[in-house]
Amino acid sequence: MANKLNLQSEPRKAGPLRVALVGLATVLITLGYSVRVLALGAVGRLRRSKVDGFTRDWSGSLLRLTGARLSRHGEVPDFGDGRRYMILCTHSSFYDIPAIFVTMPGSIRMLAKKELFAVPIWGAAMRAAEFPSIDRHNRHQALADLARAREMMESGIVLWAAPEGTRSKDGKLQPFKKGCFRLAQQTDAVIVPVAIRGIQKLLPAGGLKLNLGMPVEVHVGAPIDSTQFAEDGVEALMAEVRGRMQELLDPSAEPAPAIARKEQTPA
Repeated sequence: MANKLNLQSEPRKAGPLRVALVGLATVLITLGYSVRVLALGAVGRLRRSKVDGFTRDWSGSLLRLTGARLSRHGEVPDFGDGRRYMILCTHSSFYDIPAIFVTMPGSIRMLAKKELFAVPIWGAAMRAAEFPSIDRHNRHQALADLARAREMMESGIVLWAAPEGTRSKDGKLQPFKKGCFRLAQQTDAVIVPVAIRGIQKLLPAGGLKLNLGMPVEVHVGAPIDSTQFAEDGVEALMAEVRGRMQELLDPSAEPAPAIARKEQTPA
């Protein structure tokens, strides 16, 4: 039985004041955790386990503001088995990010756009917390970024990326970009396909309409070894992952048993 982050029984639309308060609280909570990350980093006490706790606690706090009822479905591989892992996920809401951090185990780090690192305080905190970026416009930097991403994955970090690049407004899969699939092949990564159902109704892309108490399902698919597509190329790998994600996203498919979630506590 899936754990609920909030006891609301029915979704309801948030009024303008509630939307404003949730937005303000989100900024303040994010700022607070960013400052804590930077403060610990400044004195040499920032540990990966501490960041793992921060990301889950931050995520749980943001989701509780919305009353989202979150559940995970499907089996998650053992991220500590020595292989390199990437989580590739559908993207139709800002809340995709905290939903993944809350429901998936391990040291997960988002593969972020380089523009996000320019955001004051938050960008510096992401860098200190080992959030990677790949600069595809600078070949020299891209090679360095790729080597760093591989090292991070070898050390146990699981990279999270959204192959659609931008948020879907209707929850349907958009065209995929090739960057994360090239990264997967270049690092011999195992891809874990994930689809999040219902989250586009929580906070639809391109607007400020917030719906409270929404049921959100995180569906995890079987792992895909990118090395098996070395000869067929990135297009074949991309097609395979898209097919798996589409199956997971299809609400007519019979869902796997839900796995209960317990609220995470900081490490």
